[in-house]
Amino acid sequence: MTGEWIRFGFVALFLISSLVCFTLAVTGVYRLGFILNRMHAAGIGDTLGLLFATIACFIAPAELSDTLKIILLVLFMWFTSPVSTHFLSQVEYYTNSDLYRYTDRDLSVRR
Repeated sequence: MTGEWIRFGFVALFLISSLVCFTLAVTGVYRLGFILNRMHAAGIGDTLGLLFATIACFIAPAELSDTLKIILLVLFMWFTSPVSTHFLSQVEYYTNSDLYRYTDRDLSVRR
């Protein structure tokens, strides 16, 4: 009986931590002005939030098939999120003519 309450406490702790990470990511995307900073906030938030949610799912008692589905979903997100972020940053680099205003280097010479 006590072990179940301890497990419940850890699951709740990790789920609340996950919720805090997702909330901070959304706040960072909303508050930051430059698109590359927004992508950084979103990338860090979803990676750490998914990690905490996955740990909570491992601790919570569930069937093995449910746990495997969650692991596959998290792996898919961890592989696709950096690729999409990289693609969006490349699009911003090549299409934003005022990018030099946000950096300390002169980017007037493009490839």
